[in-house]
Amino acid sequence: MTTKKQVSWLPIAAALVGVIVFGLLLWKGPWWFDGAHLRTKDLEPADGVVITGFRTALVAVAVALTAAVGLIYTHRNHQATLHQLEHTRDKDREQAELTRESQYTDLYVDAIKLLATEASPDGSGLTERLGGIYALERVMRDSKKDQAMVVQILAAFVRQRAPREDPDEEALGSQIYGTLRPADDVQAALSVLGRRPRRDQNEGKIDLSFTDLSRVDLMLGRFEYASFKGARLYDAVLAGTNLSNADLGGADLRGAQLTFADLRGAQLISKNVSGSPAEAKVTAVQLLDTKIDAQTALPNHVTENSLIVEMMRKKPE
Repeated sequence: MTTKKQVSWLPIAAALVGVIVFGLLLWKGPWWFDGAHLRTKDLEPADGVVITGFRTALVAVAVALTAAVGLIYTHRNHQATLHQLEHTRDKDREQAELTRESQYTDLYVDAIKLLATEASPDGSGLTERLGGIYALERVMRDSKKDQAMVVQILAAFVRQRAPREDPDEEALGSQIYGTLRPADDVQAALSVLGRRPRRDQNEGKIDLSFTDLSRVDLMLGRFEYASFKGARLYDAVLAGTNLSNADLGGADLRGAQLTFADLRGAQLISKNVSGSPAEAKVTAVQLLDTKIDAQTALPNHVTENSLIVEMMRKKPE
C-alpha cells in the first residue's frame, strides 16, 4: 500500500520541483548564467535586452518540454488503450470460440442421437436419421477440425446400415435387375461424404469395405483413397466419381456406370480378401460389363488389356 502511494505522488512532486526550478531560473537565471555582465541595480536597456531574451528562451524551452511531456503521456495512454483493446478483443475472440465450440458440441450430440434412431412403422425414424446426417454435414462444413471425425462416423453408419451379405442367385438377380435401391439414409450419408469440403488435413481413409452399395448414386463424388474392398457396387452410378487410388480389391462393379470416372491408381485386383467370392474380383473381364468410355481414367494395367482395348475400339465416339 505504501509503495502505491509513493508512486502516485512522484509525478506531483516532480511537477512541483519543476515549477520551483523554473521560477528560480525565470527570476535569477539571467544573473546565474551571465552575472559578470549584468547589473543587479540601476539596469541599463542593454541589461533588459539580455534578461528579456533569456527569459523568453527559458519560456520557449519550458513550453517545448511541456509539449514533449504531453506527447509522451498521450502516447503512453494511447499504447495502454490499444493494449487494453487488444486484450478485450482476445477475450471476446476466446469467448466467441468457446461459444461456437459449445454450439458444435450440442449440434454433434443431437446429430448422433438422431443418427441412432431406430426404424419405426410411421417412417419417422428415417426422417430423424436424415436430420442427423445433414446436421453432421453442417458440423463438418463449419468446423474444420471436426471434419475427420464426421467422415469416420458417416462411414461407420454406412457400414452398419448396408453390410454386404451374399444372397442366393434368385435374390441377387432381383437386386441387380429389379428396382431395389439403397436406403435413403445410406444414400444421404454417401452423398455427404462425396461432397465433403476440400481441406489440407488428414481425415483418414473412408472405410466402406464389405458394404452393399448396389444401385447407389456416387456421381461426381470424391472417394479418392477410399476403401471399397469387397463392396458390392452392382449398377452403381459412378459417373465422374473420383476413385483414384481407391481400394477396390474384391469389389463387384458389374453394371456400374463409370463414364468420366477416375480410377487411376486404384487397386482393382483382390489379394486374399477374406470372405470375398473369387468371381467378385474387379478384373478386366468384369469391366466389360460396366459402362465406360474414352473419358474413363483406368489404371495402366487395365487399359493395356486386349479385351479392354477391343471394347474401347468398338465403342462409338
